[in-house]
Amino acid sequence: MTSSLIDLHKLVTDFVTPERITLAIRVILILVIGIPLVRFARRLTGKVIHEKLSAQSEMLIKRFVYYLGILIILVSVLNELGFKLSALLGAAGVLGIAIGFASQTSFSNIISGIFLISEKPFMVGDIIQIGDTVGVVISIDLLSVKVRTFDYRFVRIPNENMIKAEIINLTKYDMRRVNLNISVAYKDNLNKVIEVLKDIAANEPLALKEPEPTVQITQYENSGIAIMFGVWGKNDEFVQLKTSLLINIKERFSAEGIEIPYPHLVIASLPQNAAVEAKPKSGDMS
Repeated sequence: MTSSLIDLHKLVTDFVTPERITLAIRVILILVIGIPLVRFARRLTGKVIHEKLSAQSEMLIKRFVYYLGILIILVSVLNELGFKLSALLGAAGVLGIAIGFASQTSFSNIISGIFLISEKPFMVGDIIQIGDTVGVVISIDLLSVKVRTFDYRFVRIPNENMIKAEIINLTKYDMRRVNLNISVAYKDNLNKVIEVLKDIAANEPLALKEPEPTVQITQYENSGIAIMFGVWGKNDEFVQLKTSLLINIKERFSAEGIEIPYPHLVIASLPQNAAVEAKPKSGDMS
């Protein structure tokens, strides 16, 4: 028992030397001072460029400053631990070549991200539509764009896909037109229908007076006559305007006796004797 304690004490004293204690203190000081300093530099950079650059450019510069600071801290710690930077850089070069061949998609996303940032088809906070996805842009990074949908789903879209896809920016302009496709019966007076729709738009508090609303007869359909009814409103009131118009159209059409047609399914039954006559007679081989 005494011999084991002596061996353990010798092992500890051989490992815990004044030089290693000094080295550990230097490494801890680098981490304790460096990490808060990097975070402070990131916040200070954001304050300096906040009024001068767009939100996505500010975000990218802040991240660049943060990652650069972390890299400096990492190199300093490795240098204190005795690693030769030349050997590390050589290994990093070989590793970088291997990763480069394996990450062509990432490189393509980075190039696409640079084009997105320079072209500025949308900004952080805009509402965009890509395919069936509609949501608010919460981040534009070098590899991907992050979108939050209105039912609070997180969608990450690679920048390469963003460059190739058709992007609709729904909040690029201050106003937007609500386009409603309406169908009326053939028996209805079209001039009266047009006047009723214009009156609905004129009495809608959320509708803009300029530009004027649009009423177009588009085509004859199987069940009725198709009409496109377009009313301009403020972009941030689009949903409320659309809902109000749909309610008012239903109420006014009912009051004015204007029919909104819908397909009817008629099920006819044959008389019982006709069904019997339709059965082939026994022995009839024709």
